Amino acid sequence: MDFRFAGEEDRDKFNRFVADFDWGDLLQSFEWGDLKSRGGWVPIRVYAEESGTIVAAASILKRLIPRTSRCIMYVPRGPVLDTKNPNLVQRFCGFLRDIAAENRAILIKIDPPVPIEDTTSEANLRDAGFRPVRTSGFGGTQPKCVMQLDLDKSLEELLASFKPKWRYNIRLAQRKGVTVRLDCTKGDLRIFYELLVETARRDGFLVRGFNYFEDMWDCLVPGGYMRLALAYYQGKPIAGAIAYIFGDKAWYAYGASADRHRNVMPNHLVQWTLISWAKESGCKWYDFRGVSPRNDVSSHDRLQGLNRFKEGFSPRFVEYIGEYDMVICPRFYWLWTFALPRIQAVLKIRRRIETALEA
Repeated sequence: MDFRFAGEEDRDKFNRFVADFDWGDLLQSFEWGDLKSRGGWVPIRVYAEESGTIVAAASILKRLIPRTSRCIMYVPRGPVLDTKNPNLVQRFCGFLRDIAAENRAILIKIDPPVPIEDTTSEANLRDAGFRPVRTSGFGGTQPKCVMQLDLDKSLEELLASFKPKWRYNIRLAQRKGVTVRLDCTKGDLRIFYELLVETARRDGFLVRGFNYFEDMWDCLVPGGYMRLALAYYQGKPIAGAIAYIFGDKAWYAYGASADRHRNVMPNHLVQWTLISWAKESGCKWYDFRGVSPRNDVSSHDRLQGLNRFKEGFSPRFVEYIGEYDMVICPRFYWLWTFALPRIQAVLKIRRRIETALEA
């Protein structure tokens, strides 16, 4: 087995391997590394070959820890390989460990889309040196639970599989004259972003700056990996969504809607339009992305409304094994995952007390 670092000349074959892999994710593409490099991460792409054929790949994101010579490494939705093959997992993860040690990393974090029922793969990752992580101070990891709509039916059968109210809402939007554009240009990003900010204000979540979405467009659209949909009513934009596509898989990434005209159900028609686009593009499933675990039935969970919206399209619930860390430097790992978050929590409480005393 030959281990290699992927350069620009390897972009196409690296992407083909990831895209063609059964659960190969856009987050392991060359282009996603390009996008994250604009935000302070350094991408390191590596792969393994046998007889000239790629058998494993990983796009590693490296980030320096301020005021230290150390870094953290993250392999989003990877590494990409047959996790049921213990020898391959051992050897490739050993290669990743060597890279991490050379870069003075304190850890390698992974969150591969391995179903929780796949105990063989989970055991192989453990044997290779990874251990499960419940919570940590690390930000930016991927959802453990998602909903996926299989697209192995006709569009008519897919529509019939939705809950009755969802079918009604899609047809209502059409009858009311809502239209959805899929031919959006980069100039339409500002329209979507304003809708997203309005949604964030209404629902109480934070959004990235507009520059991130411009970078996303520049990195993903040229390769055909991203699509923006905008819904219009009476000539005005009232909803939108961004979806990704890579190989034979599609993901719903961002959704937004205006406070006005929500009664004409634009979000349902936007999703149906994107589902139809994914089906016509040859995708095997459309991923609605993150949802709450099914054992979390808290009425205070702000995701419950979003969960119900996604459930109306009758997708299947998928739970992955979650985050796993390979510890490279135990001392710094303890500081990063245990000591630092507690110190930050104490300082945050102290600042609140000081502010209250000054008031």
